Amino acid sequence: MRAAHTLATLDEIGSGDHVCQLLGPADDVMDRSRAFVADGALFGDKVVIVGSAVTAGSEFAPMVLDPSRTGGSLLAAVRREAASAGREGFRSLRVLHHVTPGTGAGEPEQLLRSELDLEEFAADSGALVVCAYSGADWDASTLEQVRCVHPHHLGSRPASPAFQVYRTGKDGWTVDGVIDSDGAAAFGAILRTLLAQTATVRLLCRGLEFFDAAGMSALADAARLLPDRKVVLEGTNDTVRLAWELSGFAAPAVPVVMAP
Repeated sequence: MRAAHTLATLDEIGSGDHVCQLLGPADDVMDRSRAFVADGALFGDKVVIVGSAVTAGSEFAPMVLDPSRTGGSLLAAVRREAASAGREGFRSLRVLHHVTPGTGAGEPEQLLRSELDLEEFAADSGALVVCAYSGADWDASTLEQVRCVHPHHLGSRPASPAFQVYRTGKDGWTVDGVIDSDGAAAFGAILRTLLAQTATVRLLCRGLEFFDAAGMSALADAARLLPDRKVVLEGTNDTVRLAWELSGFAAPAVPVVMAP
């Protein structure tokens, strides 16, 4: 079972992990990630670096996947690399994604979709994925959304966000933590992104500690946004279910099911 945790170093990363690495203003992405890349040879993993961090002539240049050659779909590109890694006899795929504005996923919605795709890919394939962000390049709200959909964190702000949404099994997502007015907008954006891809989103909520009115409104609004969509929350506690009912959301017009 996958579980969220904060890493001290990238040496702790394991199969199926998806890490958000936040870089400080003076950090160089390759210096900070050198051990992760080098460990590919140690463990028999194929290493792919996505982004502009590696210059021509660098020792890592042969590992670079040019974002402009992904055909607009990073997910399709890493899936191709994972398939070729299997044919070539590698244990797994090891991806370092240096995410910078203007590299195909600059808009917050596109970026969130890309990160949810990578989270699903890592969980389902066993690939090791590190997404490196320089805090100086992104606004705080975008970074907070991004951090919420990575189960593992490392770097200049290593503390986990208030809540996290990450892949569990083949047909569900775990929700942990506290969803209140501070995180409601990010939670709504995540749900809208998931519902755009599938008719029923299954959320496993045993680790959901608190869910306030703003979070519930974000859930209801996202579920009502598209026709024939539904959100199923499993493992909700008595307090969450009672608050949902007392807030008036437990109605046929809101396609949300809450179950113990």
